[in-house]
Amino acid sequence: MKVHSRGIVFSGMGLALVIVLGTSHLFPLMADGPSSVSPSAQTANAPASSKAPAWVLQDVNGKTVKSSDFAGKVVILDFWATWCPPCRAEIPGFIDLQKKYGDQGVAVVGVSLDQEGPSAVQPFMKQLGMNYPVVMGDDKIVQDFGGIEGIPTTFIIDRSGNVVSKHVGFGDETAFETEIKPLI
Repeated sequence: MKVHSRGIVFSGMGLALVIVLGTSHLFPLMADGPSSVSPSAQTANAPASSKAPAWVLQDVNGKTVKSSDFAGKVVILDFWATWCPPCRAEIPGFIDLQKKYGDQGVAVVGVSLDQEGPSAVQPFMKQLGMNYPVVMGDDKIVQDFGGIEGIPTTFIIDRSGNVVSKHVGFGDETAFETEIKPLI
C-alpha cells in the first residue's frame, strides 16, 4: 500500500525514511506525540454538506465491511496504524466511546494503514481489547477521503452520512465526546 501526501507517493521503506528524517511538515504529530498540538490546531471542520465517500473493505478476519453497514449511525472513522504512537494513544478513548455510546447509535470504525496487514493488526487489537471493527485500508479509501496527510486522521460522520469534521493528529476522548453528543 502507498500513502499519498501532498502529491508525493511514499511506499514501504520510503515512508519510514520520511518519518525518521523528521519531516514534521508532513507528519507533525508522529514525532512529538499527543501533547504537541493544541486542540484548536487538531480540528479542521469540513462543510456539513460534504457526503462521506462510500467504501468496501475487508476487516482483519477477511469479512467484507461496507460504509453502508453503518447507515443511520454517527461514525467515528479513524485512520491509524499499529506503529504510530499518537494512534495508539487514541485507542483507549475510542474503546470508551464505543462502550458508552454504541447502544445510542455511535460506531467507531478503525481503518488500519498497516502494510503488514491483518497479521500485525489482529494481535494488537486483542492486546488492547479493541471493541470496534477495524478494516484494512487501501489506496482508494485514502484517496477518496482527500488523501491522508498524517495519522491519526479521524473523520466524524453524522447520521445522514455527512462528514462534519476532520481531526488530523491526536484527539482526546473528551474532545470527540463533546463533538458527537449533539449528533446522537
